[in-house]
Amino acid sequence: MTDLPPPPASRLTTLLLSSLVLTAVCIWAPAAPAATPDHAILLHGLARTNASMGTLENTLRDAGYVVHNVDYPSRTATVDVLADKIVGHALAVARKAGAVRIHFVTHSLGGILVRSYLAKHRVPELGRVVMLGPPNQGSEVVDRIGSWWLFRKINGPAGGELGTGATAAPNQLGPVNFPVGVIAGSRSINGINSLMIPGSDDGKVSIEHTKVAGMADHIVVPANHPYLMKNPAAIRQVLQFLANGAFAHEVK
Repeated sequence: MTDLPPPPASRLTTLLLSSLVLTAVCIWAPAAPAATPDHAILLHGLARTNASMGTLENTLRDAGYVVHNVDYPSRTATVDVLADKIVGHALAVARKAGAVRIHFVTHSLGGILVRSYLAKHRVPELGRVVMLGPPNQGSEVVDRIGSWWLFRKINGPAGGELGTGATAAPNQLGPVNFPVGVIAGSRSINGINSLMIPGSDDGKVSIEHTKVAGMADHIVVPANHPYLMKNPAAIRQVLQFLANGAFAHEVK
């Protein structure tokens, strides 16, 4: 068999150069940019601190969220003032950290602050909002004892605004127009408070009064108000809603 003649030198040179270029591209081509993680702002309830949201903070961080667990003086001002100051500042911090999508996870009063802020301000980066035990229609406990000196001393101006009347702060805010999932508790460790609340409650708020017009989903877990944000079933549902915009409805 006759051997084929070697390719011309110019062809060899072209082949070698092409191979080198391909190798260089493989070595130096930048990797695809990593997905930007979502941010989650946590807002605790009345007369609490951000330590109460610590379990949620750790769980969300482990799930890949950039978490801002906000501590704020909940007893020092009205709902309106707290909302503008605290929620506005938390958003500014998240934006400075490069947030593209921002979720909120709140307990009790924290949910009303988010509603108050979003009723007046547009947040282009807004993702989803999960509210745990929010007094979205107020609490009968405030109706009964909100005028007492000791109540006002413990709970401050915002606490006194959380009644069920038409002029109460939550009932002035109207329906929500953003994706909200509400988690209510069905157990109470405060029998005296529960006597003031019609229907099933968590010791502070009735299940019915956690609901708000326009919400995307609502679920009830067997937990009491002070520890709702630490309840494992509730935490699983928080993750579910943030990821999918709906609860699992398979509480265990």
